[in-house]
Amino acid sequence: MFMGTPDFAVASLAALVDANYNIVGVITAPDKPAGRGMKPTSSAVKEFALQHGLSVLQPEKLKAPEFLESLRALQADLQVVVAFRMLPEVVWNMPPLGTINVHGSLLPAYRGAAPINWAIINGEKETGVTTFKLTHAIDTGNILMQDKVPIGEEQTAGELYDLLKSKGAALLIRTIENLNEGKLKEISQSQTDPDSLPHAPKIFTETCRINFDRPVRQVNNLIRGLSPAPGAFTQFQGKILKIFRAVPAETAHPKAAGSFYTDGKTNLQFFCADGWISVVELQQEGKRKMKTEEFLRGYRP
Repeated sequence: MFMGTPDFAVASLAALVDANYNIVGVITAPDKPAGRGMKPTSSAVKEFALQHGLSVLQPEKLKAPEFLESLRALQADLQVVVAFRMLPEVVWNMPPLGTINVHGSLLPAYRGAAPINWAIINGEKETGVTTFKLTHAIDTGNILMQDKVPIGEEQTAGELYDLLKSKGAALLIRTIENLNEGKLKEISQSQTDPDSLPHAPKIFTETCRINFDRPVRQVNNLIRGLSPAPGAFTQFQGKILKIFRAVPAETAHPKAAGSFYTDGKTNLQFFCADGWISVVELQQEGKRKMKTEEFLRGYRP
């Protein structure tokens, strides 16, 4: 049984299909209204599942008796969860082999909803993917396997997302193969002090606001960690300006943090505590995403 919703989960489902595993069903989020017409829109996982002839369940409530009855009837030996919602025990404890989750960090670090974003925001040099057994508390079950990945100096969350998506799918297949062969040794996370670990909570609007009083590296890490979505932003001449990519320069300057300079042609700089960022890609409120030079062609101070 596979459970997932966004594009990140599709890679793992596709890997299971390619490996010829018997997928008895796919559970994903109910269709939601989207777009200008607010038409019901299927999740990326549902679209892929239907294209490959897989049975799809879309429960509103995971404890609903009719859903649990349908789940038991499918008699799955193993459940795989990738980027889905929190499961009740009656669901994750149902199959004989339990439930495996694929998580976009090197657990126990970065438990939570946004591990890829926070790893970059915090300036980490390395992250990875983890497969683990689900249990009561979120992201705390026994670790099965891990795969480490370096984080590039200029890498954005979107780029790292794409990399970990494929890494996670490959790790999932290796995990199931080793599980079938009895080669896995589960590693407990219970010895870890949760207060000593970096966490990955949900990203809120205020998280995305750029504080130019901070060091330039921290500012650039925030921009990278929120690119392409939801996007780090600042106020620029009365409008919200999202910045998706910038080049940092750690150079002393006499300018006030938060002030800016532009030559009106190709260069737009915002000054930070110990340097500045040169904006490469941005989006002003009400306009599309564009390169800085294109934005400046229509810029009027």
